[in-house]
Amino acid sequence: MEGQGQGQGQGQGRRKYITAGELKEHNKSGDLWICIQGKVYDVSEWAKEHPGGEIPLLNLGGQDVTDAFIAYHPGTAWQYLDKLFTGYHLKDFEVSEASKDYRRLVSEFAKAGMFEKKGHIALFSLTSVALMFLVVLYGVLRCHSVWAHLGSAMLLGLLWMQSAYVGHDSGHYQVMSSRGYNKLAQIVSGNCLTGISIAWWKWTHNAHHIACNSLDHDPDLQHIPVFAVSSRFFSSITSSFYGRKLNFDPLARFLISYQHWTYYPVMIVARVNLFIQTFLLLFSNRKVPDRAFNIAGILVFWTWFPLLVSCLPNWPERFMFVLASFAVTSIQHIQFTLNHFSANVYVGLPTGNDWFEKQTSGTIDISCSSMMDWFFGGLQFQLEHHLFPRLPRCHLRKVSPLVRELCKKHNLPYRSLSFLEANKSTIRTLRTAALQARGLTNPAPKNLLWEAINTHG
Repeated sequence: MEGQGQGQGQGQGRRKYITAGELKEHNKSGDLWICIQGKVYDVSEWAKEHPGGEIPLLNLGGQDVTDAFIAYHPGTAWQYLDKLFTGYHLKDFEVSEASKDYRRLVSEFAKAGMFEKKGHIALFSLTSVALMFLVVLYGVLRCHSVWAHLGSAMLLGLLWMQSAYVGHDSGHYQVMSSRGYNKLAQIVSGNCLTGISIAWWKWTHNAHHIACNSLDHDPDLQHIPVFAVSSRFFSSITSSFYGRKLNFDPLARFLISYQHWTYYPVMIVARVNLFIQTFLLLFSNRKVPDRAFNIAGILVFWTWFPLLVSCLPNWPERFMFVLASFAVTSIQHIQFTLNHFSANVYVGLPTGNDWFEKQTSGTIDISCSSMMDWFFGGLQFQLEHHLFPRLPRCHLRKVSPLVRELCKKHNLPYRSLSFLEANKSTIRTLRTAALQARGLTNPAPKNLLWEAINTHG
């Protein structure tokens, strides 16, 4: 290919060119090339050090990734590309009209300083979380009424929701004055307060953003054997994220046949699965950034939370406290599934050429009053967040009309449903797949124990 590239370069000035087909050959670990604005970069070694992990690069390897790069990286990141440049340019490089408009919006937001204006959201959120935590402690330690304990449990659930939003924000952009403080905010708001590792979240969340609603690449849709949003899971597809087959066994068939009934009960205890996922990752052989800090943070949570529960007077109240706190937090788990479960799905790798279109196809917004923005953490504007993940949540409502207009211009879906309508749409999706599962015969018998443990809620 080297000789071919040089030959093409002689015919078109001094530049060296490769075709899209040749670029596509470099799409695996150890041989990973990407194209950004027509220039080809070798990220084979850099992928191991990539702050977002290797998976996003592997999912988009061997193709143009300009839109995704612009979405996830600040302007300062461009300076690091030169040392990765192969010397090649992509032949017949073209940009779609949708991508041109999308990049124009990103440029306008950057010029307006919107990516830097964070509106003190982190300060307000952390302050509210601290106050709620103090009230929870007072309610458990100083009050003797069962109603005070129930109220404390519900407040703790709300605290977990708000703390998770801080962790989410700090994972997408810097919410504190320095990177060190930003990392501290992640560990405190995630590991210490919620018991869920920020390392686990980054690992799955980055893959979800890049391969939004890909059945075999997006871990946020891979819930076999408990849930299946599409009958395509009945073919026991292989998860590229986990590197194993998602077996559709008799157990999976049975559970999925009633998933529209079990959806809400499962959401109530879904947090248990996230605890398990955290331990599985942190004590695995995978490369985990800041493993020691993550483990230390988890130990903090599993110190204060059991101690707090043990301060309640009897086991019925302890059970009530844990269940009530989990039940309140389940609203957040439900919210995240509403954003994607009933949206369009596909099988295979995302492509850089339709990255913008895939985001619009795989997301659903939840319409609500601006007074509820704090409750949903801004993530009710799911499409806006997926298109501009570095944009602070205080701006998502402002840019929503622009995104709607852009989708209309290019005949792309923009779905915004009320919370009730989104629930109905999700239940319809689950019911459709459930009825299809009941009609199947002779599913391949496999062991589902490991799949059950690895279900993401």
